[in-house]
Amino acid sequence: MAVMIEARHLTHIYGQGMPDATTALEDVSFAVEEGDFVGIIGSTGSGKSTLITHFNGLLRPTSGQVLVGGRDLWAEPSKIREFRFLVGLVFQYPEYQLFEETVYKDIAYGPSNMGLPKEEIDRRVRRAAAFCGLDEALLASSPFELSGGQKRRAAVAGVLAMEPRVLVLDEPAAGLDPEGRDTILSQIKAYHKQTGITVLLVSHSMEDIARFANRVLVMDQRKIAMYDTVEKVFARAPELLELGLSVPQVTKIFLRLRELGLEIPADVYTMPYAVKTVLEAARAKGVL
Repeated sequence: MAVMIEARHLTHIYGQGMPDATTALEDVSFAVEEGDFVGIIGSTGSGKSTLITHFNGLLRPTSGQVLVGGRDLWAEPSKIREFRFLVGLVFQYPEYQLFEETVYKDIAYGPSNMGLPKEEIDRRVRRAAAFCGLDEALLASSPFELSGGQKRRAAVAGVLAMEPRVLVLDEPAAGLDPEGRDTILSQIKAYHKQTGITVLLVSHSMEDIARFANRVLVMDQRKIAMYDTVEKVFARAPELLELGLSVPQVTKIFLRLRELGLEIPADVYTMPYAVKTVLEAARAKGVL
C-alpha cells in the first residue's frame, strides 16, 4: 500500500526563542498507509493534538517534515490550501464550528470553497448528511436548533462533504452519551469501509480504539512510545499501564488471569476475541 501520511523527524516548539518556549513534539517519525484506520492515544500533554494539527498545515513544523501523498506540505507554502481539502480535520467539540443559517449551508461551506459546481455541491451535501445519519428534513433547519448529537453529526458531515483522502478526528465523540458515542464512531467506521479513506482517530477510550482501529500510535512525553497493530500494542498492556494509560477492561481481566497462572494470550482486547479465546482454551482442555 502507498504511504498516505508521513512525519519525518517532526519537532514543534511553541514560542520558539521566547523564555516560555515549550517543546510539544520531539523528533517524531512514522508513516500511515493509505486506507489505514489509526488510533492515537496518550496522556494529557503527550503531543497528540499538536501532532494531528500538522497534517493539514494548521501548524508548521519547527523542524522536520510532514508529507501527504508523498508531497511535503510546506515545500510550497502558497499551495497549503490544497492540502486542507485532502486532509479533513474534525476538532474536539466540532459543533462549536457551526455558523451558517442552515445545516445545508454549513455542510456546503467546504465544497463551496473548493469551487465545485452547484450540482456537485448538492450531491456531496446530501451524501455526507446521509452517511452521518442526518435526516434530509433537517438540512433546512438552523444548526442551532439541533440536539447535541445532531450538531456533532452536522459538523462531521461538513468535513466529509469535501471528500478528503484523509480524515483526522480529535475526540469526535467527547461529551456524548454512550449511545451517541457509538453512533458517531460506527458511522465513521462505515464511511471508512465504504470509501477506503485513511482515518486517524484521537481518543482516550481504549475500548473505542480496540473496536475501530487497525493500528495504534501511542504518544508519551512528546515522542512515539509505540506504533503497531492493535493486537501487538494491546499485548503490551503492562507497558501501557506504566505510561499512565488505560487498557480495555477485558484486557485487564485477561492480564489478571495470566497472573493467576492460566496459559492464555496477552493480546485480548475485545469481547468477541475474549469469547473465542476462552472457547479455544476450553476445547484444548477437553472441557467442550
